[in-house]
Amino acid sequence: MSLFRTSFPTTGDFAPLFRLLDDYDSHRQTRGQASSVRSFAPRFDVRESENAFHFDGDLPGIDQKDIDIEFSDPQTLVIKGRSEREYHTPEAEAQNEGREVTKAEDKARFWVSERSVGEFHRSFTFPSRVDQDNVKASLKNGVLSVVVPKATAQGSKKITIENVE
Repeated sequence: MSLFRTSFPTTGDFAPLFRLLDDYDSHRQTRGQASSVRSFAPRFDVRESENAFHFDGDLPGIDQKDIDIEFSDPQTLVIKGRSEREYHTPEAEAQNEGREVTKAEDKARFWVSERSVGEFHRSFTFPSRVDQDNVKASLKNGVLSVVVPKATAQGSKKITIENVE
Protein backbone atom coordinates (compact mmCIF):
# COMPACT_ATOMS: atom_id res chain seq x y z
CA MET A 1 0.00 0.00 0.00
CA SER A 2 1.35 3.41 -0.84
CA LEU A 3 1.62 6.17 1.70
CA PHE A 4 -1.49 7.85 0.33
CA ARG A 5 -3.96 5.05 -0.41
CA THR A 6 -6.55 7.01 -2.32
CA SER A 7 -7.11 10.49 -3.60
CA PHE A 8 -10.38 10.71 -1.68
CA PRO A 9 -10.73 13.59 0.76
CA THR A 10 -10.46 12.59 4.43
CA THR A 11 -12.53 15.51 5.65
CA GLY A 12 -15.72 17.14 4.52
CA ASP A 13 -19.25 16.01 3.81
CA PHE A 14 -18.31 12.89 1.86
CA ALA A 15 -15.54 11.58 4.19
CA PRO A 16 -17.88 9.05 5.91
CA LEU A 17 -18.86 7.67 2.51
CA PHE A 18 -15.23 7.20 1.51
CA ARG A 19 -14.46 5.50 4.84
CA LEU A 20 -17.39 3.17 4.22
CA LEU A 21 -16.04 2.34 0.77
CA ASP A 22 -12.60 1.61 2.28
CA ASP A 23 -14.20 -0.65 4.90
CA TYR A 24 -16.17 -2.49 2.21
CA ASP A 25 -13.03 -2.94 0.15
CA SER A 26 -11.19 -4.37 3.19
CA HIS A 27 -14.12 -6.70 3.91
CA ARG A 28 -14.28 -7.85 0.28
CA GLN A 29 -10.55 -8.64 0.24
CA THR A 30 -10.74 -10.81 3.37
CA ARG A 31 -13.94 -12.63 2.36
CA GLY A 32 -13.49 -16.32 1.67
CA GLN A 33 -10.26 -16.61 3.61
CA ALA A 34 -10.41 -19.58 5.96
CA SER A 35 -8.68 -17.94 8.89
CA SER A 36 -9.64 -18.26 12.52
CA VAL A 37 -7.88 -14.96 13.28
CA ARG A 38 -9.91 -11.85 12.57
CA SER A 39 -8.14 -8.81 11.27
CA PHE A 40 -8.77 -5.10 11.21
CA ALA A 41 -7.03 -1.98 9.95
CA PRO A 42 -6.59 0.83 12.47
CA ARG A 43 -6.93 4.35 11.12
CA PHE A 44 -3.86 6.57 10.83
CA ASP A 45 -3.34 10.25 10.19
CA VAL A 46 -0.18 10.81 8.13
CA ARG A 47 1.43 14.23 7.94
CA GLU A 48 4.57 15.45 6.24
CA SER A 49 6.65 18.27 7.64
CA GLU A 50 9.82 19.77 6.26
CA ASN A 51 12.02 17.25 8.10
CA ALA A 52 9.87 14.17 8.80
CA PHE A 53 6.76 12.07 8.25
CA HIS A 54 4.39 11.89 11.23
CA PHE A 55 1.99 8.99 11.88
CA ASP A 56 -0.76 9.07 14.52
CA GLY A 57 -2.93 5.97 14.76
CA ASP A 58 -5.76 4.94 17.05
CA LEU A 59 -4.92 1.71 18.87
CA PRO A 60 -7.21 1.79 21.93
CA GLY A 61 -6.76 -1.01 24.43
CA ILE A 62 -3.64 -2.41 22.74
CA ASP A 63 -0.55 -2.85 24.89
CA GLN A 64 2.83 -1.62 23.72
CA LYS A 65 4.15 -5.20 23.83
CA ASP A 66 1.55 -6.21 21.22
CA ILE A 67 2.74 -3.68 18.61
CA ASP A 68 5.65 -4.19 16.19
CA ILE A 69 7.11 -1.43 14.02
CA GLU A 70 9.73 -2.30 11.43
CA PHE A 71 11.01 -1.49 7.96
CA SER A 72 10.37 -4.28 5.45
CA ASP A 73 12.62 -2.47 2.97
CA PRO A 74 14.34 0.97 2.91
CA GLN A 75 11.15 2.74 1.78
CA THR A 76 8.38 0.77 3.56
CA LEU A 77 7.32 1.09 7.21
CA VAL A 78 5.19 -1.77 8.60
CA ILE A 79 3.09 -1.40 11.75
CA LYS A 80 1.47 -4.61 12.96
CA GLY A 81 0.05 -6.06 16.12
CA ARG A 82 -2.73 -7.88 17.89
CA SER A 83 -5.77 -6.92 19.94
CA GLU A 84 -7.84 -9.19 22.19
CA ARG A 85 -11.13 -8.49 23.88
CA GLU A 86 -11.21 -8.02 27.62
CA TYR A 87 -14.36 -7.92 29.70
CA HIS A 88 -14.66 -6.59 33.21
CA THR A 89 -18.22 -7.60 34.09
CA PRO A 90 -18.76 -10.23 36.85
CA GLU A 91 -19.60 -12.92 34.25
CA ALA A 92 -16.43 -12.26 32.30
CA GLU A 93 -14.32 -12.16 35.45
CA ALA A 94 -15.64 -15.61 36.35
CA GLN A 95 -14.59 -16.98 32.98
CA ASN A 96 -11.20 -15.27 33.18
CA GLU A 97 -10.59 -16.79 36.64
CA GLY A 98 -11.52 -20.26 35.39
CA ARG A 99 -14.46 -20.49 37.80
CA GLU A 100 -17.66 -22.18 36.69
CA VAL A 101 -20.22 -19.74 35.33
CA THR A 102 -23.67 -19.87 36.90
CA LYS A 103 -26.81 -20.39 34.79
CA ALA A 104 -27.77 -16.73 35.17
CA GLU A 105 -24.32 -15.67 33.99
CA ASP A 106 -24.40 -18.15 31.10
CA LYS A 107 -27.55 -16.56 29.61
CA ALA A 108 -25.67 -13.43 28.50
CA ARG A 109 -25.74 -13.03 24.71
CA PHE A 110 -24.17 -10.42 22.50
CA TRP A 111 -26.55 -7.95 20.93
CA VAL A 112 -23.81 -6.03 19.18
CA SER A 113 -20.10 -6.71 18.78
CA GLU A 114 -18.37 -3.68 17.27
CA ARG A 115 -14.92 -3.58 18.86
CA SER A 116 -11.97 -4.35 16.62
CA VAL A 117 -10.16 -7.53 17.59
CA GLY A 118 -7.59 -9.78 15.99
CA GLU A 119 -4.45 -8.90 14.11
CA PHE A 120 -3.69 -5.74 12.22
CA HIS A 121 -1.09 -4.93 9.60
CA ARG A 122 -0.52 -1.54 7.98
CA SER A 123 2.31 -0.65 5.63
CA PHE A 124 3.30 2.77 4.36
CA THR A 125 5.67 3.46 1.47
CA PHE A 126 7.59 6.72 1.53
CA PRO A 127 7.99 8.92 -1.55
CA SER A 128 11.57 9.81 -0.60
CA ARG A 129 14.49 8.42 1.40
CA VAL A 130 14.06 8.24 5.20
CA ASP A 131 16.44 7.98 8.15
CA GLN A 132 15.62 4.55 9.63
CA ASP A 133 18.12 4.92 12.45
CA ASN A 134 16.37 7.89 14.09
CA VAL A 135 12.71 6.83 14.05
CA LYS A 136 10.87 7.60 17.29
CA ALA A 137 7.61 5.97 18.46
CA SER A 138 5.39 6.47 21.50
CA LEU A 139 2.06 5.12 22.73
CA LYS A 140 -0.08 7.37 24.92
CA ASN A 141 -3.79 7.04 25.72
CA GLY A 142 -4.31 4.55 22.88
CA VAL A 143 -2.68 6.74 20.24
CA LEU A 144 0.48 5.45 18.55
CA SER A 145 2.72 8.28 17.32
CA VAL A 146 5.63 7.55 15.01
CA VAL A 147 8.03 10.16 13.64
CA VAL A 148 10.16 9.08 10.67
CA PRO A 149 12.83 11.66 9.82
CA LYS A 150 13.61 12.33 6.20
CA ALA A 151 17.13 11.40 5.11
CA THR A 152 19.41 14.35 4.57
CA ALA A 153 19.90 15.17 0.93
CA GLN A 154 23.09 13.79 -0.41
CA GLY A 155 25.04 16.63 -1.89
CA SER A 156 26.92 16.18 -5.08
CA LYS A 157 30.60 15.45 -4.72
CA LYS A 158 33.03 16.71 -7.28
CA ILE A 159 35.74 14.29 -8.34
CA THR A 160 39.00 15.85 -9.45
CA ILE A 161 41.05 14.28 -12.16
CA GLU A 162 44.69 13.87 -11.33
CA ASN A 163 47.38 14.39 -13.90
CA VAL A 164 49.33 11.22 -14.39
CA GLU A 165 52.65 11.62 -16.20
